[in-house]
Amino acid sequence: MTEKNHGITTPLEGVPAKPWDPTASIAAPFSLHAPTVLPAWVDYNGHMSESCYLLVFGDNSDAFFRFIGIDESYRDQGGHSLYTVETHIHHVREVAQGEQLRLSLQLIDHDEKRVHIFHTMTHAATGDVLATAEQMLVHVDMAQGRSADMPAYLQDRLNAIAKAHAVLAAPKSLGKPMGIRRKAL
Repeated sequence: MTEKNHGITTPLEGVPAKPWDPTASIAAPFSLHAPTVLPAWVDYNGHMSESCYLLVFGDNSDAFFRFIGIDESYRDQGGHSLYTVETHIHHVREVAQGEQLRLSLQLIDHDEKRVHIFHTMTHAATGDVLATAEQMLVHVDMAQGRSADMPAYLQDRLNAIAKAHAVLAAPKSLGKPMGIRRKAL
């Protein structure tokens, strides 16, 4: 279904999802992706460009998709995938070329069609938070071009993850609106 030369690729493209083990422990939060800041990600200010933060968060989402069983074969055989419908990024600190990143992912909520996740990007050496991203994903029937219920086995996997992630505190920037704060007169 996907052409080989389709543009941007993810580090995990073509890597099949591993079989789900219902007896395996589930990390809370997940730590699935740890890239190094590439030269192509650095802008004229000498640090990672804002668009590349989204690229890295997208790659972290892709690692999560494969963890739950959504890969190219899931898409090609069933005609379904998860699409991002909303993303809120909070840029906290700069990061330079060659520096190692660590990403974590927390499942916030889910239902039959939607998955709400939260990413935290930290500097691998210092542990400083560099950025966070909150995303709402929707399960899509690609032929119909509309949302569709996830199969029961994906719901079961998300339920198991939700149970494991229930011990985590809500991230501080979760659901925060954007706006200019003004002092009361």
